[in-house]
Amino acid sequence: MITLPRRFADEIIAHARGEEPNECCGVLAGRDGVVTKVYRVTNAEHSPYRYNMDSREFFQVMRDVEKSGWEMWGFYHSHTHTPAYPSQTDRNLASWPDSYYLILSLEDKQAPVLRAFRIINGGDVAEHPITIEP
Repeated sequence: MITLPRRFADEIIAHARGEEPNECCGVLAGRDGVVTKVYRVTNAEHSPYRYNMDSREFFQVMRDVEKSGWEMWGFYHSHTHTPAYPSQTDRNLASWPDSYYLILSLEDKQAPVLRAFRIINGGDVAEHPITIEP
């Protein structure tokens, strides 16, 4: 089970709503399996159908994560009109098998859905339950 502090879930939701109609994306960093920071990263695609993290921003995030003694816990992005489940494109582009992929669906604008997955072996999807703590 994954536990995510409410403030980080709220940050991801705010980011997704602020980027509509395009998908948003970002990085979750932490230590010992606990998320300690959320990094917003620009979606270089500027698209409602796919995302690609801006390479310069992603490099800066990686440097900050390393400098802080954290690890890349996972990645997040939004689906603006589809369920919170990895698309075929998401599965094809997943290249960090030890990381979690959080997907926030804004399909129902009033009730965003956040789900967590591992994507391994060239696209196999395993969902991991997520709990949002106060």
